[in-house]
Amino acid sequence: MQNVEAINPGYPLFNSDEYQQAFARKHVFEEAPPKEKLEEVFQWTTTEAYKELNFQRQALTINPAKACQPLGAVLCALGFYKTLPYVHGSQGCVAYFRTYFNRHFREPIATVSDSMTEDAAVFGGQKNMFEGLENSLTLYQPEMIAVSTTCMAEVIGDDLNAFINNAKKDGRVPMEFPTPFAHTPSFVGSHTTGWDNMLEGVLRYFTLNKMEGKTVGSNGKLNIVTGFETYLGNLRVIKRMLKEMDVDYTFLSDPEEILDTPTDGEFRMYAGGTRIEEVQDAPNAIDTCCCNRGI
Repeated sequence: MQNVEAINPGYPLFNSDEYQQAFARKHVFEEAPPKEKLEEVFQWTTTEAYKELNFQRQALTINPAKACQPLGAVLCALGFYKTLPYVHGSQGCVAYFRTYFNRHFREPIATVSDSMTEDAAVFGGQKNMFEGLENSLTLYQPEMIAVSTTCMAEVIGDDLNAFINNAKKDGRVPMEFPTPFAHTPSFVGSHTTGWDNMLEGVLRYFTLNKMEGKTVGSNGKLNIVTGFETYLGNLRVIKRMLKEMDVDYTFLSDPEEILDTPTDGEFRMYAGGTRIEEVQDAPNAIDTCCCNRGI
């Protein structure tokens, strides 16, 4: 067991006797090759012969695994304070997003769908949007709902801006309630594109035509944009480095806390994240730094 006063990072922790014994048992269970064979292969990969063979390749695929845009949009939305990701589209797609993140983060993922079906595919999903926004606000009481789309809504051409405004005019949600949105067709781009589009949607919602009184550099901060980042340790390292350099900053989407809540038996639908006030203040930053764009 680790001591909460002196928690080890991955490498020293995994070298402890407890983890080494667990790895040894896992090694036997998986019927993995012996250490001698691993060492033999490793030595082969360091030879000139292997280098020449490797460089003879005529084609190369780097990171072929891609997920769709709304997956990235959901992750981006989770990084804002008391924000509920809302996907306008089919329920099955959203179940996939939740499962994807459940399996990676080992956390419950609060994401809703307005469950478009055959009738919505024919007549449009505005009715679903009306009921979905109203129910989401009533049941889960977020301070912001961030809306994205799946293939179904995009193929039939549903207009998020019109639907959301109509829902407000119909009294389903208050006119002033924050509802940023992003069109995220799954058949274009990937999860990184979706993350970027949702961040742009949030920033546009709070800053477009609202730049009066904003002055670059006036808050003395740096805006940090990580992009689609699923390794929360990277966020902690960036924060630690900024703190040690005495740099004041704002993470534009910070899902670290909500995706790593304590295992104390208490469910937290919302935890941490970038606050609306910080987004509104972002244009006053000295600069905006984008990192980890190679994912």
